Amino acid sequence: MAKSNVPTPHIGAEYGAIAETVLMAGDPLRVQFMAEKFLDDPVKFNNVRNMFGYTGTFKGKRVSVMGHGMGIPSIGIYTWELFNFYDVKTIIRIGSAGSLHPGLLVGDLVLVMGASTDSNYGAQFELPGTYAPIADFDLLRSAADACEAFGYRYKVGNVLSSDIFYNQHTKQDNWRKMGVLAVEMEASALYMNAAYAGKRALTICTISDHVLTGEVLSAEARQTTFTHMMEVALSLV
Repeated sequence: MAKSNVPTPHIGAEYGAIAETVLMAGDPLRVQFMAEKFLDDPVKFNNVRNMFGYTGTFKGKRVSVMGHGMGIPSIGIYTWELFNFYDVKTIIRIGSAGSLHPGLLVGDLVLVMGASTDSNYGAQFELPGTYAPIADFDLLRSAADACEAFGYRYKVGNVLSSDIFYNQHTKQDNWRKMGVLAVEMEASALYMNAAYAGKRALTICTISDHVLTGEVLSAEARQTTFTHMMEVALSLV
């Protein structure tokens, strides 16, 4: 059934072209790689701003993959439209993060239970206090079970969704002292949008660099280890 509010200014798909479950990554080329590697019969549904989106099947189940760009404003737009205009029920973000924890090594996975933030994104909801954005528990528990089954190293916990990549006055040690595992740039907005829409969301990150040691994954290592979080996410479809 056609809907009057789609296509949107940012997503060129007709209603029904996007599956109820969408896996999202910041880099649209990573999305293209995922569609070509894992999905059967992928069909591109979005090319607006080169933010690629594809719908196909994985082990017989319909699933979509789409880019969300960098940062809270960008993922805020795309996930809002997916949840509220395309009636998507579940969004799983797969991305990279910088470790703040000495035992969380490059290549490890983080299952984001909660997402602290220095962003003002949540102000729009006019809550009389500080909101704690959290993942859907069933997705989180299933992702942990999948990591165990695959034998992938992982930790579950809180991350910092930061608005700033090149921070001139970083206080990341303060976040680390409060048990924050890693830094990324999108999870809190995803979780807030999901909560407001009454939908489900989870973020799974691969540690691409280590803030404490300076270690960084090579381009080759990213190509091999980033598929681990894709496999975990697809197991939840």
